[in-house]
Amino acid sequence: MSHPARFASTRPTLIAAATLMALSPLAHATNGYFSHGYGVQSQSMAGVGIALPLDGLTAATNPAGTAFVGNRLDVGANLFNPSRGADIQNNVAGLNGHYSADGRDLFLIPELGYTRQINKQLSLGLALYGNGGMNTSYDKSPFANFGVQGRTEMNLEQLFITPSAAWKFDAHHVIGAAVNVAYQRFSMKGIVPFAGMSSSPNDTTDRGTDSSVGAGVRLGWIGDIAPGWRAGATWSSAINGQFDKYKGLFAEQGSFDIPANYGLGLAWQPTSQWTLALDYQVIELSGTKSVSNSVTQLQQGNLLGSSNGPGFGWKDVTVYKLGVAHQWSDALTLRAGYSHASQPIPSSETLFNILAPGVVQDHVTLGFTWKADQHGEWSAYFGHAFKKTVNGQGAIPPGFGGGDASIHLQENMLGVAYGWKF
Repeated sequence: MSHPARFASTRPTLIAAATLMALSPLAHATNGYFSHGYGVQSQSMAGVGIALPLDGLTAATNPAGTAFVGNRLDVGANLFNPSRGADIQNNVAGLNGHYSADGRDLFLIPELGYTRQINKQLSLGLALYGNGGMNTSYDKSPFANFGVQGRTEMNLEQLFITPSAAWKFDAHHVIGAAVNVAYQRFSMKGIVPFAGMSSSPNDTTDRGTDSSVGAGVRLGWIGDIAPGWRAGATWSSAINGQFDKYKGLFAEQGSFDIPANYGLGLAWQPTSQWTLALDYQVIELSGTKSVSNSVTQLQQGNLLGSSNGPGFGWKDVTVYKLGVAHQWSDALTLRAGYSHASQPIPSSETLFNILAPGVVQDHVTLGFTWKADQHGEWSAYFGHAFKKTVNGQGAIPPGFGGGDASIHLQENMLGVAYGWKF
């Protein structure tokens, strides 16, 4: 149990970090538009954590992990640097050109996690973090020849607040449950040409920032399955979202649900110095029409914003993550990881995805944790998502002048966190 005075001294830090998160812009397009991981220590191992809880952010991945990390507070931040854009060729309507979406290219993403062991069976936690998002900002609009003046910009942000509880029901198994409270913000600017194919033309673009709050549940299990081996499983429900200001853009009159997702994890500690972990994750984007519906819905008479209106054509994302940690000394732990995700955007869907080019698939990460003293530790990591291009040959419909639209994205990430153990 922590000392009461020490626990009380963390309250200003909690309040300051929560305020920072509420005011900070979040944008994190990695595995689809979900973050590749949560918590700097996990992120340094490519986001593994279903069977390997590491810090106070563990409930963001698997709430059962709340029972394994003890009494601690973790506060950190990620600096996210994407490079994205589009190329249009063979278009007879004058859209040809190279377009950079890097009008803004640096984003600060704070995170906070707190866990406390109540007794030998019960542990509680709270995690605040950016679940994901997407941002593009074209100083030169790809649709300028259709009458767009100024920039074309899109911004999606998702902040999660996740209280959790974990119950150790025997010596080898823990179950956990959490509530995911999701706050979303969205804005769109500079796509006036699309208003003419909308069920609500005045609610398609340039409506400022809209927000939505929804909630869902996350369940998890972690168990020791053999000496040195630990397994885990987790599932998160879909979370309803609604952007009324953009009911003429998103299918189902502005609906924008955060998709359900699930995963399995395995961790192996062959020696006291080495740990390896593998995660398998599925993000069910196909359950969100505004994301998964194809642009071909227009050809079937379904307007933007209608019940079965067109979306971005994204497919479900399957992610494989592999991480390794080495206890170099009593004070220093080194970490590395690699992850691969399936491609969410088919080549036939690149026109709308000029606005949301979430095409990266492969990440590598390196990081460390340095124990400064008995109670405190510093963690940091660097991650790189390799540049990926999806070539959309013939992806532009004849009504837009036909031709090819290619989209690309690469990312760099740098994270730092400090953890207090009580």
